[in-house]
Amino acid sequence: MSTRIDPQAIIDPTAIIEAGVEIGAKTSVWDHVHIRHDSRIGEECIIGEKTYIAYGVHIGHRVKINAFVYICNGVTIEDGVMISAGTIFTNDRFPRATTPDLRHLRPSEPDEHTRLTRVRQGATIGAGCTVGNDLEIGRFAMVGMGSLVTKSVPDFHLALGQPASSVGCVCRCGQLLLRFAEPGAVTATRVTCSACALPYAIDHGQVIECAPPA
Repeated sequence: MSTRIDPQAIIDPTAIIEAGVEIGAKTSVWDHVHIRHDSRIGEECIIGEKTYIAYGVHIGHRVKINAFVYICNGVTIEDGVMISAGTIFTNDRFPRATTPDLRHLRPSEPDEHTRLTRVRQGATIGAGCTVGNDLEIGRFAMVGMGSLVTKSVPDFHLALGQPASSVGCVCRCGQLLLRFAEPGAVTATRVTCSACALPYAIDHGQVIECAPPA
């Protein structure tokens, strides 16, 4: 396994980079970060201090990961995602430390109980969130700080709470477009972002871009 770190990447001397890791150009890895073997990190990313990235994790380009984030095996993060401080990802649906007789530790490698998680491009996860597994966080979705994500979040939705549920929708720029009276209650509504003027249509809770940027 060969490690490939672009010469333009900035790696703090305290960071631990294991074999087989790929890090793209202009990516910054700050102090005491630990990146396990065979993970891939794209270009122009920021990996905040004391963040842990497990083996085999795939991270796209221009991703911002704040301090004290835990990203486990089975997580894929697409381009332009923001993951705020203290966020924890999980991947085991039935976690146990040992076999049922308590005589042997269970292995840490993925098994039939391991589930995948994908964070789609442009999404934001607020500080202090816990993200479950076997789910997706949609394109440009936003998860409010301190939320517990137990099911998928649709594109452009704002999800809050424990467990998190959709309370409205947001623009590409992050501004709130509108709040839902109740999930799925808004139908065929046209809205325009007050901050950047991008137009959207909302049909039974599905947010549709009317004129996405080129």
